[in-house]
This record gives sequence, structure tokens and C-alpha cells, in this order.
Amino acid sequence: MRKNKTGLIKAHGAHGKVQGFGWARRLKKLAQGVTAVVLAMGASSMVSAETQTAASEMRDVLLVGNAQSGTVSFIDPHTFLNLGSVNVTEDKEDRISEMGILKLLYDAFTNENGGERNVDDVFLSPDGTVLYVSRGYLGDVAAFDLTAPGHRMLWRHPVPGFHADHAALSPDGGTLVVSDSTSKKAFLIDAVTGRRTGEFATGDFPHQNDFSPDGKRIYNTSIGNVLLPHALNFMKGERSLRIVDAQSLQLLRTIKFPQGVRPNVFTPDEKTLYAQLSYLRGFVKVDLEHGAITHTVELPASAFGKANYPNYDDFPKNSAHHGLALSGDGKKLCLAGTIDNYVAIVSTETLVADRIMDGYDLPYWATTSADGVYCFVSNSVEGTVGVFDYDTTQEAARIPVGEFPQRSRMGKAPQSVLDSLEPIQG
Repeated sequence: MRKNKTGLIKAHGAHGKVQGFGWARRLKKLAQGVTAVVLAMGASSMVSAETQTAASEMRDVLLVGNAQSGTVSFIDPHTFLNLGSVNVTEDKEDRISEMGILKLLYDAFTNENGGERNVDDVFLSPDGTVLYVSRGYLGDVAAFDLTAPGHRMLWRHPVPGFHADHAALSPDGGTLVVSDSTSKKAFLIDAVTGRRTGEFATGDFPHQNDFSPDGKRIYNTSIGNVLLPHALNFMKGERSLRIVDAQSLQLLRTIKFPQGVRPNVFTPDEKTLYAQLSYLRGFVKVDLEHGAITHTVELPASAFGKANYPNYDDFPKNSAHHGLALSGDGKKLCLAGTIDNYVAIVSTETLVADRIMDGYDLPYWATTSADGVYCFVSNSVEGTVGVFDYDTTQEAARIPVGEFPQRSRMGKAPQSVLDSLEPIQG
């Protein structure tokens, strides 16, 4: 790593050292009656155990889905180095050739978005050896083996509709849930076999999914029909948070919203929700016990946002701001001010911005590090991930990744998997 003139760490490539521990040199005549053979066997066992421990050591990683590259970048969240990537769309042409008349829609959305969107959400299995990807307009969820060169596809599960959207992995790693944007349903998939194990009804254009920390509930939010103009907001359908029992898939509760529910985060006690809404520059605070919005927080429109997105119908897929994360101590929110090209750090106590940082290019997602200290923001047009310190509100690094990074997720992987990555940043 090196620092540029602004003090930012510019992290390039995958370079690092593994340091071992020195052995004490006090084996002088400690076992007079033990043969050299026995000593050799004991030393061999110690080396074998040490090797196994090193091989099984798990490292924190940040996964970044690059929507246009069709790749997933692996980032070290401590050194801010890009460790390499995995190509998860090598079969793209085969999938497109199977679309038939639906290819017209694929081409239309590609043109409207300014490029392909074939990586939507990304997760690692608990042991770090399988990569799960919902593949956007390729219309499926796929699993990839990270234990061998080539990272072969283990299975793929097509969704009935046209777009496989945001997903979630259960805390035990056994089940994936993915929103099917155009069918008003979310589907549960066995993470090992790729087979569908259930489904439940959602609002219109289902979007984000989250499991409760204990895995007993699924939170699914919907954004409404994004193809209709703002003037027909009342016709966009149900925009809601639906809470579903993860075992029976029975609907437990529905909380409706006046606009589409965009990125959202829950407090650990599941009593409060912070959520971005489609046309809102800012966010809302929701009392989940009473199912009511208690605060609406408006953030400023930047000069860039006013000039380039003057009307609601100019917002990308109706979305003003798209990216929200909560610090580990619950005291700060990190928000991607998408159309305004800024990142904001906001106090959850005062609901006032501690700092708004300009100079970004369509920031599109936010994720908190495993230790709760940093916020990672996908800077989609620039093809980088910004690293922000919640306490200091300073940008600590900017990491090059692939083309149009969006969703990012924390995970853990063994060193053997990281050694198998393609040596390209994305």
C-alpha cells in the first residue's frame, strides 16, 4: 500500500507476507533415554499440526459484486488490498442464447442502464469454499466451487421471472432467499443442492431480503413498479416490509410505505429500522413495534444532483439514494447519496449528518466491516470501493475493483481459497 498526496491509501494488487513463530532452541539433552527416532516422530507431528492449522485459518474478506464485469472482487478489509477476483459469468452467452424473445428485454435494460447488470448479490458459505451469486438480468442464482482452479459452477437455479435481485443467506448457511423482481415472490433455495425449498408472496417488485440474527424470520422489502413515472406513484403497487416465518413461510406482519423501500438496516434488537425510500434524499426511522415512521431525515441535494437529476423521473430506477449501513456500535449511519455523488455519516442519536463527503461517482451500496469500524461504499461509475472510518468520518482508502461495483458483503475464507483467485482486481 502507498499513500497519495491526499493521505489516502491506494491499495493495488495482492501482496503480503505470512509470518511464523520462532521455535525455542532448548532441546539439549532433555530426554536422555528417548531415541532419535521418537524425537523425529514428535517433530513431524508438530509440523503436521501447525500446517493443518495454517491451512484452516479463516480470513475476513469483503466481497464486491461487479455488475458489468460479471466478476466478484475479494478485498482484505484490514489492509484494503484487492486480493483478486472470480469470474461468475463465463456462461453469459449461453444464458443469453436461451432467452428467446426475452432477449429484447435484456437488451432494453442493458441500454437503459448503460451496461449489463449480471451480478446483483454475493455471499460466501460459512466455510468460505462456495460463492453464491444472484445474477441479475441473467435471471438465476448460481453457486461456484472456490476450492479448485477454474471455480466451476456447482449449480444454477433460474427464477421464473426476468430478474434475480437482492438475496440473503441464512445464519446457518443452509438456505438462500432471493427476490424475483417481476413475479411478486421470493424463493428459498437449498444452498447445497440448489433446489427450491419454498416461496412466499411479496409486495410489488420485491427487493432486499434479510434474515433475523437467529434465522427465524425473513424481512423482505419491495420497491413498487419502477417502470411507472412518479406521477403514477399511486399505481406502483404495494411497497412494504413483509416479515415472514422462515420455517413455515407464513406472513407474520406487513408494514406499508408511501414509496419504494430501498436499502435498509435493522438494529440488533429488531425494534428499529432505518430505510432509504425511492424518491427521498435521506432516510426514515421506523418503529417496528408500532409499524410507524417516527422520523423522516432529509439530506441536501448537491449541485451535481440538481443539474443532472432535476426531475423524479430522472432518478435511476426511481432511486435517489441507494446505500445504507449501521456502525458496529449502532451510533452512526453511513449513506450513499447516489444521485448527489456524496457519502454521508449521520448520528443515530441526533439524526444529523456529522459529515458529507463529495467527490464520488454514483455511490451505490454501503456495508459495515466485521469489526464495525469501517463503512465500505461502492463507487460504481469510478469502479472503486471507498473505505470510511465511522469515528473520524474520514476516507481511509479507495480500492480499485471491477466495472460498476454494487452489492458488497462481508465473509470469511481460508487462505487456500484466496490463493486460487484470479490475479486481477475485477
